[in-house]
Amino acid sequence: MPPLRALLAVPAALVLLALAPAASPAPAARTPDALLPLLVAHGGAPAAALLAEEQSGTRYAAAGPGIARADHFRAGSITKTFIATVVLQLAAEHRLKLSDTVEQHLPGLVRGAGNDGRALTLRALLTHTSGLHDFTTDTLGLVPLAPVQAVRVALTHPPADRGRYSYSNTNYVLLGLVIQQVTGESYATEAERRIIAPLRLTGTSFPGSRTSLPSPHGRAYTADGSDIAALDPRVAGAAGELVSTLADLDRFYAALLGGRLLSPYWLHEMTDTRTAHGLYGMGLFPVKLPCGTTVWGHNGRITGSYVRTAATVGGRRVLTFRVNTTSVADPDLEPALLAAEFCPRTS
Repeated sequence: MPPLRALLAVPAALVLLALAPAASPAPAARTPDALLPLLVAHGGAPAAALLAEEQSGTRYAAAGPGIARADHFRAGSITKTFIATVVLQLAAEHRLKLSDTVEQHLPGLVRGAGNDGRALTLRALLTHTSGLHDFTTDTLGLVPLAPVQAVRVALTHPPADRGRYSYSNTNYVLLGLVIQQVTGESYATEAERRIIAPLRLTGTSFPGSRTSLPSPHGRAYTADGSDIAALDPRVAGAAGELVSTLADLDRFYAALLGGRLLSPYWLHEMTDTRTAHGLYGMGLFPVKLPCGTTVWGHNGRITGSYVRTAATVGGRRVLTFRVNTTSVADPDLEPALLAAEFCPRTS
């Protein structure tokens, strides 16, 4: 797998994937809490925070001013894990099949510039192997669009090699439309009914067009240090609209990896990375740490916020950390923090 600094280039304003640990993690003796200040000192973040959940209890740590445990923040592409979970629940209910074509659910929508929904399956959307162009490379994650508009922007470009992994926010915007077509309700309504309410994720929401964050919340900053007071979540839609909290994301991934939202069969489907050549499952991706432990989760980047959640198989240990700016400047810090949390520490 490629190192973090060799990832696909996508706009700084929206979502990036972290697919593998960097080659030079910080010394193993450092704890995750001790690494947090480095996200501020070397990572370019005004502030950083983490919340870890394990059988022995909960641990919170923060560095830098203006960040708090209860803050609401934009979770970016972590939205994709919620969307994938809803789609797999619908498959379990026999309301759709992963082998269904996009055309079966959204007739006539995906046509143009060599793109053809009759040749694309829902599995291809879930695993980013559809070849569809990422609309956010055109909008730079700054232009709010209706879902169909976002798809049409993508369809002005020819597809990449179909069947190869190529991360594209367009895939999950289309999955949001499929959810609505199958259920008669929006992806937000279905996620709230199926995930948010049952798990009592009281700090998690799909804000739609609401540009402000719920209280409490701290500041958010762009990479150049500008304060972002408001953001229209429709710049991302079903690919990155979610607002959440540290505690809610820990609870969600623990429940998902612990089998509370999907049966063993469908959770296995979700974590099967063969279609995407080991890089991605369905709304989740694995990272194998230097100690041999594999963690599953996702990250999200949207203007003014970067967040990462990772969990062990079974969901017994979960870590979510965030910074209140668009990115972490030092790409070695994220894999170092994950290794410090999930690998046994030696004295």
